[in-house]
Amino acid sequence: MGAADPSMNDFTHVISSPEEIIAAAERLRQAAMTTEIAPDTILDVFETWASALGAPDTSNIPGVAFLRLWLRRGTLEPIIHRELGPGALHGDWTEDGRARLKAYPIGVVGHWPAGNVEIQPILSAICALLGGNASLVRIPTDLVDVTRVLMQKLDQSDASHILTGRVFMGAFDHACQDLQVAMARAVDGAMIWGGEEAVLKVRALPFPHWARLAVFGPRISLAAMDADTWCDKQERASWCRRIARDVWQFDQQACSSPQVLFLEKKAGDSPEGFLQDLGNAFEAENRLHPRQTIQAALTSAICQVRASWLLDHAANKALFSLSPDWTLLLGAGSEAPKPTQGRTLTVLEVDDLFDPISKLDANVQTLGLGVKSTEKEERLASAAARRGVNRIVKIGRMHVFTSPWDGLDLVRPMVRIIRHVPSTE
Repeated sequence: MGAADPSMNDFTHVISSPEEIIAAAERLRQAAMTTEIAPDTILDVFETWASALGAPDTSNIPGVAFLRLWLRRGTLEPIIHRELGPGALHGDWTEDGRARLKAYPIGVVGHWPAGNVEIQPILSAICALLGGNASLVRIPTDLVDVTRVLMQKLDQSDASHILTGRVFMGAFDHACQDLQVAMARAVDGAMIWGGEEAVLKVRALPFPHWARLAVFGPRISLAAMDADTWCDKQERASWCRRIARDVWQFDQQACSSPQVLFLEKKAGDSPEGFLQDLGNAFEAENRLHPRQTIQAALTSAICQVRASWLLDHAANKALFSLSPDWTLLLGAGSEAPKPTQGRTLTVLEVDDLFDPISKLDANVQTLGLGVKSTEKEERLASAAARRGVNRIVKIGRMHVFTSPWDGLDLVRPMVRIIRHVPSTE
């Protein structure tokens, strides 16, 4: 057997020629087109995989705790039902008047994940597998080792190779244009993630004219709290812990990571007490999940933003660790500054939460909210949605990956909904 044999333990392959990609895609296409697999069967494997990922060698990988929840049947069954219809779970047809409907795979889905989230190659591949497709994944260079470990757990969980035979993980430099072109020409659809430059380059590749593209480009996310919420001293510590969890997960590099928190002013209440509580929550989160490494450029950026923030305006305040582990910048205004990341949260006071929300655009992916009044939250959510925000959730749940994401379904774009009207009608 060659290096692409799905029975091998090493599921990451260093690609050096277009021919390797073409051959892998053809094997995957044969697997997807010759053997039908119902989502229910896939979910059985995913359940076992989720349990295997709890092992010591994988449980501490950033994002794996979330991945284990995502793979559970209780998470994915409702998505299958909503996106593909009530009969899809068992591969059944759904009656539609005199016709019947059923989801079929498009074939081979190519995946171009971003390199800033360790589990993203796996998450992207899963979305296509749920539709019965095969997944051809280009692994970002920095994620090869972690992807190999996660795929080995799938191998242990998939004794019959129901899914491993439909996945090929290939590693090659993003600058290898001949390999990028070969991969694009070999697939029937693509899921593209990442920054603006990377997304534009992949979209410009020569995909077949029938190929379907689902693009998840660069976005930022924000949070907002009304005065009644952050001024409630009994509940404030709990809200601060939720904010800290959202900032820490994925080290604030994900599109769903909050970069700015808008606080609605309240006469007679200073935000400094809230800032201290939030600092305590950040320090506690840092003890639980300390940073293992940090790039020199990020350290420099954090030090620079701390200094410039305090020098820019006399009223600005800051709270941060002695090291570059975490930073809180307190000021006022409804304009979100350029994100620093690195667990750096800018907290801005505003007179009215509708002011910053009126300035949002489609570049904002997620808005995390903490609002006491249901009626007020509904108006804020509607205002944000009209401005282009695709996800409005409770603070503490900003990274809950579910369908739809960025306003798109996750499974349906990569399936064909077949309509059959019997000839006996």
